[in-house]
Amino acid sequence: MQIADLGDIKLHWREDGTADGPAIVFANSLGTDLRVWDKVVARLPQTYRIIRYDMRGHGLSDCPPAPYAMGALVRDAERLLDLLEVRDAVFVGLSVGGMVAQGLAVKRLDQVRAMVLSNTAAKIGTKQTWDDRIAAVRSGGIESLADGIMEKWFTPAFRATAELAGWRNMVTRSPLEGYIGTCHAIAGTDFYTPTSGLGLPTLAIACSHDGSTPPDLVRETAELVKGSEFQLIRNAGHIPCVEAPDEYAGRLTEFLTAIGH
Repeated sequence: MQIADLGDIKLHWREDGTADGPAIVFANSLGTDLRVWDKVVARLPQTYRIIRYDMRGHGLSDCPPAPYAMGALVRDAERLLDLLEVRDAVFVGLSVGGMVAQGLAVKRLDQVRAMVLSNTAAKIGTKQTWDDRIAAVRSGGIESLADGIMEKWFTPAFRATAELAGWRNMVTRSPLEGYIGTCHAIAGTDFYTPTSGLGLPTLAIACSHDGSTPPDLVRETAELVKGSEFQLIRNAGHIPCVEAPDEYAGRLTEFLTAIGH
């Protein structure tokens, strides 16, 4: 187990592949941890330096009390990459992880040479929708929302498999303060203006059955970045790295090859 001490917070991280290879950094979504990338990492060429980490309030990383600001999530990623001496990485972010990717690219282009915005947007939901979710979690726990979350995350076919139980357990066992803290960060984020100033190589991935960030929302964000590519994965929900890992890893590898990474 690898823990990065960033001073005010300790983050759990993991490295696979080749230590001196080109870096790829993966950031998880709300209610998951770095295991959300297991199937994709297993399908990537192991010539890359593949880095994953648990965001604050998730997995084995520290869980400060809520609320969190998006600036803090971006700063966590920035400091982790500085500690690991990572430069010119391809940053792959899922959902809130994709918001971190946008914020980090605006702040530190020396760290991010390209980004993959997966099932994410420059702005996700409204402050009211997140306030409602926070109130629901405070009153009934994450368990009260778990079935609805699974419906947004996965297709009916996947929800019929035994594997669903593991993902449902992951989200319901998330630290309450970490989940709520991250909801606050998403609620307070609108990256339309800063993201529209970016011009780095970008692949945006959307899914046909995504109930959290529908394809049109992802496409709208992709169009903010000059020269971006858009990929629609069919028959998958909000977490395609779990539900469609072959297609996901294949498209990611194509992108990496095309940009010479």
